Amino acid sequence: MAGPIVFISRNRVKEGRLADWRVALAAGAAALRAEKPLTAAFLPYVADNGRDQTIVHVFADADAFDRHLEGVEDRSREAYELIDPVAFEVYGRPSDEAMSVFRAAAAAGRGLRLEPESLPGFLRLG
Repeated sequence: MAGPIVFISRNRVKEGRLADWRVALAAGAAALRAEKPLTAAFLPYVADNGRDQTIVHVFADADAFDRHLEGVEDRSREAYELIDPVAFEVYGRPSDEAMSVFRAAAAAGRGLRLEPESLPGFLRLG
């Protein structure tokens, strides 16, 4: 499975919980940075309304994405006390195991967008 993976999660911050979510994100980002060295990017954003929230994740390949997903059940359980997941987007070709997580989310009523074919492009940092 070659090629980069971009994973986007769209969430809604629970009423009155944005300050708590900011604290949780800061701690979560620090933990992911330390514990998930193959996660190339973890970039959270929040809309002006303070409720709509998006996290962009970037991985070099499907294996890096799989490593990131290890322990996702525990991280999600904690996060879902502060946010409600709305939809997921997966760009690239993750493993079948990773896709089973997102297909289950779609079956539970969350939106799922898949675009598996990576076309020529680039990412320039620094």
